Formats: sequence, structure tokens, C-alpha cells
Amino acid sequence: MEPLGIAGATRDSVLINGTSPGPMIHLTEGRRSWIRVYNNLSDRNFTIHWHGLSQRAAPFSDGTPLVAQWPIPPGSFFDYEIKPQVGDAGTYFYHSHVGFQQVSAYGAIIVRHKSIRQRPFPYGKDITLTLGNYFAQTDSVVEAGLLASPFVWTGEAKAITVNGKSGTQSFSNSSTCTHPHVIDVEPGRRFRLRVIGACAMTTVKMVIEGHSNLTVIEADGQYTQPTTIDHIQVAPGQRFSYTIEGKTLEELVKLGKTEFWIRYESRDRPSVTSGYALLRYRCGRDAADLSALTLPTVSPVTVGNQTNNYLEYALQPLSESSKKHFPKLSEVTRTVYLSMQQVASMGVFSNGTLNGFVSWQGNGHSWGDPEPKSQRGVPYLVDMYTNNISPDYDLALANAGFDPSTQTYPAKVGEVLDIVWLNDGGIKGGYDTHPMHMHGQHYYDLGSGNGTYDPVENEKRFTDFTPSKRDTTVLYRYGLTGVPYTVAGWRAWRIRITEQNIGAWMAHCHIAQHAVMGMNTVFIFGNAQDMRSKFPLPPYITGYLQYGGDAYGNKTIDPVVNHWFTDSEDD
Repeated sequence: MEPLGIAGATRDSVLINGTSPGPMIHLTEGRRSWIRVYNNLSDRNFTIHWHGLSQRAAPFSDGTPLVAQWPIPPGSFFDYEIKPQVGDAGTYFYHSHVGFQQVSAYGAIIVRHKSIRQRPFPYGKDITLTLGNYFAQTDSVVEAGLLASPFVWTGEAKAITVNGKSGTQSFSNSSTCTHPHVIDVEPGRRFRLRVIGACAMTTVKMVIEGHSNLTVIEADGQYTQPTTIDHIQVAPGQRFSYTIEGKTLEELVKLGKTEFWIRYESRDRPSVTSGYALLRYRCGRDAADLSALTLPTVSPVTVGNQTNNYLEYALQPLSESSKKHFPKLSEVTRTVYLSMQQVASMGVFSNGTLNGFVSWQGNGHSWGDPEPKSQRGVPYLVDMYTNNISPDYDLALANAGFDPSTQTYPAKVGEVLDIVWLNDGGIKGGYDTHPMHMHGQHYYDLGSGNGTYDPVENEKRFTDFTPSKRDTTVLYRYGLTGVPYTVAGWRAWRIRITEQNIGAWMAHCHIAQHAVMGMNTVFIFGNAQDMRSKFPLPPYITGYLQYGGDAYGNKTIDPVVNHWFTDSEDD
């Protein structure tokens, strides 16, 4: 733990190489990299999840403790082998997947083409904005409150950060972490703006003063057909890339200015958290002095309120392969419905207030990883290897897709699943927004809507339209309150189960508080035999099968690791 100061406060935080965000990682399609992750925490487990990158070819490396791997014990390290596939060029990020650590332990990942000539869209400067949240409470205080009886909510984020800066005070302030983040561009040049939603809780809208000519070219690491939009909206876990036509020198002279404010605000929260970044045109060798530039007293732009229509049914894949392999409704073998609601598991609900232990559940089930160094339970993937245990598929079919013996949702190779998330008002009749993230693979996003899901009616949208593949899309709310235990909103995905994506994969809400409170679901694609036939067996992987096993090194022990990719596979 190290002190992290933002927005006039300091908290002990989990940092990556001493910073938050951590260092940006650059990877290349078709080339493997080894990344050694040290857990220098004294009493907490740690992992890294490579958000949006499939680790299906490197089992025990997805970063999900007690699903795909054992966590890294205190004082140990783990070597992750990562190889983005051809077609993965895009925007990703990494973050801890233990408790509330992701609020500060995160950083950007950029996967590049082998050659600049392979870019499907021309642009000059490549800019990355990584959005984060700052909470005054420490991770342990947050987790203890969320899991307490009576339940204690975190409250709203104290700040939204852009590349670590809150943008809440003018440049003359001595604290640089409160300054607006400055983006320097050249006149008359098109630039790419990558925006990463690494916020723990906040959906963020951003509007750039004088620049409403944004073109979406990527969503969640997948190139899309160009789609115009006038502002940015990013929920936790999402990533978008926009190309923007820079103003010409003549336009800047006519306007009499070279600096343009970027206003960002939270949405779908009880109160608004806001800040500023700055877009600055460098018209000469020296950049303009900003020390006298003060934050606007009145926002120069209007930030809209509606969130549930952002780019819905607007994005199509650029890849011909993605278009070709989109499964139609006639190919769907079954549909799994998951009704997400807040539940008072213990205590009482009185006068609209929950007073007791509160959890988020899907179809009446919640899932969380125990902490700190407990070995209660075994990762699903490890259990399937060591004990040859598979979920009971027939029992799951008789139980809405859920196997109660393993607490998972199994699927067989060859199936095509529609997964439909339902927004249930629960005991309070209150609705929230949930950015739902899938590990292991991208899915075809079938869109969202109010009320209940009608697969036949929704499929009509795809007659001359192919939905883009995504890994994080939002289960929206369409009102604050309604009738308790009533569904009012849905989000649908479509996934084909193949030999390439077999594994144990988590799907969960990417609001960190909701995940801590149990809003996680585990899917098992394939059975134990499928996995044991695809990947090496002991003794080659023995070190991955125990907490603190030989695959985890420390100051005195070198790890024994398996190379999941051979040198000949480096394209």
C-alpha cells in the first residue's frame, strides 16, 4: 500500500509501479510477451486481469481468483504470458481482480498492428485517456462496509480522474493532480482519441468545446464501421476510439483561441461528479502558457443526461469475418436469462431502507472471492483439472441453465447461447445501471431495451445489420423506481461455444462495489475432458494447481512456468 493523493485527499492505495494509473503497456498482434506481476502487499492477495484480451489459450492466467487461477500470495510473483491474436489491435486495460483494488490498480494496454500500413483508418497523433475514480475510504474499509450487517454504502466517488488528474482546480494551483489533463494536438491534423473506462463506479459523459465531429472507429478492442457522434460516453469496463478532425490554423485564427475545454460529468448517479480536461493546439514550437488559465465558472458546453441510447444498434463490425460468423436466431440452441436484483439476505427492509446484509444476485445466486489468504474453495479450472469435475449439464438444463452443485452456468461445445440480462427492481423496486463484462471472448451484442426481451422482434433489426462484437455493454435502467420484483430493462448477448473458447469464465457487473457485493456469474464452456485434452496435463502444469504453487515465485524460489505459446507461433 502506498499513499495516493487526489482532489485534496490522500488514501493508502494499491499502486502499479508506484503510480495510478500504472504504466501503459504496448503489445503487438501475433507477438507474445511475458509480464511478471509482483504482489508486494503484506496481507492481501493480488491478480491482474487483462481486460478484453482473451487468455483462453493460456489457462490459469485470466486473473480471476477462484475461477481461472489461484491469486498471487503476498510476497510472491506470477508470470503472465500474453499473445494478442491477429485482429486484436485496439484498446484494452489491466486491473486487479481482487476486492476493491481495481479503484487504483489499473493501467492502459494498447495492442498495435505490426505495421502502421495495416491500420484501417488514417490518423496522426494517437492519444489515450484513462478514466478513473477516487474514493477517500481505503479498499479494506470499503469492502468491510459493503459486506457488513448492517450494510454500509461507499457514497459517491470524490473525483473522476483523467490520466490520474481530477481536473477540479486551475493550473495555478500547486497540486498537479488536481489540474486538468492537457491534450496537445497540431492544427489541421486528424487524431485518434482512445477513452478507457477504468472507473470503479462512474459512467462518464465528455463533451469537447467546439468539436462535435467525432467518429467512432473502435469499441472494446474491435474495429467498427465509422459512426458519427457528437460526444463521448464510457461506462466502467468499456473502451471507445474516436477520430477527430483538428481545426485548421485559419479556423483557430478566426476563433481567436487555441485552447478548448473538455467537460466531463458522471451520469446515472444520485449526484454529479465533474471536472475538466483541456485540448490545446500547438501552433508553434512553444506551447501556450496555461498558468493564468482558470476553470470556467459556467461550463462552455452542455452535457446531456440520457445514457441508455448511446450508440445502441449503431455499431457494426469492420471485420468481414465477424459479419460472416454472426449466428442467426435460428442457430441459437438455448437462451439463459439472468435476473439481476438487490437482495437483503439478512436483516430487515423497512420504510424503503435496507438494514442488514445486502447483496446483488443473479437468479437468486451471488458469487464472491474470499479474502485475505483463505483457501476456502478451489478455482473452477483447477478443480476440473485435478479432480476431473464438470458441472452437471442435465441438472443445469432443468434449472434455468444453472448447476447448483458447482454454482455455474455450463455450456457444451457447439452450442449457441443467447444470454439475456434482466434489470429487476428487487425488494426496493429500485433500478440501477450495470455495465456487464464477459471474460474469455467477445460476444455479439444484441442491444438493449425497456420492458421484457422479445427475441423474434429484436432479431428483425439484424436483417441488414450485423451487431458489433463487444466485451462490456450496459444493462440500463429506464426509470429510478418501479414495482418491487419487476423486470424493466434487458441486455442481450450471443455467443458461439467452440473448442477455442472453452474454459471457466466470469461475467459480472463492472461497478466494483456491485462485484464485491456478489454480482458475478461463472460460465463453464466445455467440460473437464475438453479442457484436459486441449491443454497440457500434470506434471507440466502442477505448479498452477495449488495456492502458492511452483508457478508462483518469490525472493528465494524461481517459478516453474509452462510456455503456452511456442516460438514458431510468433507470427
